[in-house]
Amino acid sequence: MAMVGLFWIGEDSVYVGAEPMGAAAGLRLTGDGVEALGSGQGGSWAWEEVRRLEPRAVAVRSGVRRMASMAFDAVLTALTGEGQLPPAFAVEVTTARGAVEVSVHTAAAGGMPLPCEYELSVVLLERLANGGADIADLLAWGRDHAGAGTPPREEREALLRKWAGV
Repeated sequence: MAMVGLFWIGEDSVYVGAEPMGAAAGLRLTGDGVEALGSGQGGSWAWEEVRRLEPRAVAVRSGVRRMASMAFDAVLTALTGEGQLPPAFAVEVTTARGAVEVSVHTAAAGGMPLPCEYELSVVLLERLANGGADIADLLAWGRDHAGAGTPPREEREALLRKWAGV
């Protein structure tokens, strides 16, 4: 699996946020459409039904602040022996029938995407929802590259620009 912006990309799956485990909440993007996962928030919509995908309440931090937060979290975990789930955010899925808010956990290192990656991810979600981008491009990249892990920041930004068409 590899993290690129707000997306967790595997060889056969793309998630907004982290891939959910068990009954955890999540949002999967497939060739057929969008699927809300987890207890209490099931639902699926074909791409033709989706009008908008909008992330809400995403913690975004500069590289320096993100590194400081990661260091603090590592020290706290080492001292207390307790870890915590990455920060949650929501994605509003809007269709002609209304909007549904789906909870997800961030997949970004340190729980916070960089501002540029966040902005490009928002553009990509908009383009996926309006048909200007194709999830097949992310899936194809995942089949070929996700096994190598998360690429460096410059490559992530380049991928997001390419997929978003900016």
